[in-house]
Amino acid sequence: MSEICLELKNIQKSFTEGEDVLKGISLTIGKGEFITLLGSSGCGKTTTLRIIAGLEMPDEGQVFLEGKDVTALEPEDRDVNTVFQNYALFPHMTVAENIGYGLKLKRVPKSEIKKRVWEMLELVQLPGYEKRKPSELSGGQKQRVAIARALINNPRVLLLDEPLGALDLQLRRAMQAELKRLQKKLGITFIYITHDQEEAINMSDRIAVMNQGRFEQIGTPDEIYNHPKTSYVATFVGNANILEGTAERIEGGKVLVHFDCGSAMVETEDKNLKPGEKVTLAIRSENILLDESASIGMEAIVKEKSFAAGQLRVTLTLPGGKELIASRYGIDANVGVGQKVCWNFRPGDAVLVDREEMVRTVPLRQYMGEDVYA
Repeated sequence: MSEICLELKNIQKSFTEGEDVLKGISLTIGKGEFITLLGSSGCGKTTTLRIIAGLEMPDEGQVFLEGKDVTALEPEDRDVNTVFQNYALFPHMTVAENIGYGLKLKRVPKSEIKKRVWEMLELVQLPGYEKRKPSELSGGQKQRVAIARALINNPRVLLLDEPLGALDLQLRRAMQAELKRLQKKLGITFIYITHDQEEAINMSDRIAVMNQGRFEQIGTPDEIYNHPKTSYVATFVGNANILEGTAERIEGGKVLVHFDCGSAMVETEDKNLKPGEKVTLAIRSENILLDESASIGMEAIVKEKSFAAGQLRVTLTLPGGKELIASRYGIDANVGVGQKVCWNFRPGDAVLVDREEMVRTVPLRQYMGEDVYA
């Protein structure tokens, strides 16, 4: 258990009677792990972060930091620091004074503060900026100062509350790489919250997808994207088509699923699946195969074509009226609006969803030397 950094056990929180913001969530985080709480606004991710920081008290449950129960401790008594989206820099202080403020409160000698501030400036690549005021910095530079101020106290856990949300796209992507570099170099546990799926996929060791106060699924970026367990995860992270059908024949790790518009084979490891059972499939839009000759697969009519950010999206209308999205990068499809086509997918490119408990239990073997579960 020595490699566990933080544990949340059955955390429940409500701000209005009868309206639970957090519904008994549990999570285990390893030392040096970069984990992201991903979800839409109102799902409970910020409340979870505030409970970890000590800014909110849970109604029920416990927070453990390296085995110590810190649930009732004040924020200043936890070895945890937070980086906020609005930076929260002191406008009247210089960069150096902002970064060293926490050490000053702890009455660290001035010579030590100066030394450690310089180390932080080097770490976040801002040497020479120590005498500037926040008003003289760009958004990305302000964010680096906020990160340096949080890191200078050598916290066990760094909490990041949508810290890149105010930056433009190119700067946000650059800062994603910078944050990941810092995290790996320092070996500090990062708990990051965002509603940006691309950000979570690019940066995280694991992602905890939240929905209505619960964890829908916890896993690596590959598990979350390629093996979603619920239709919510499949559609929230990336673009996925959800289809409902009936399991007809099961053999050799594959199931033949019948839809209103046809049938297709799907790979599955579900040992409890029975013929005749209703099933739900998730298929990524980029995994939908189109046959312009309309000779192989299930029939559809091209409703719309759109092209944005290098991605072509083809909207298909199935015989029953349901719509399907097929996408690809940089190549136009040789189809036109109103054209009849056929579509299909490879057996390994569809995933059975909504067949397990919503809260996922995922081992941390890749981060620890023993079987510890989230």
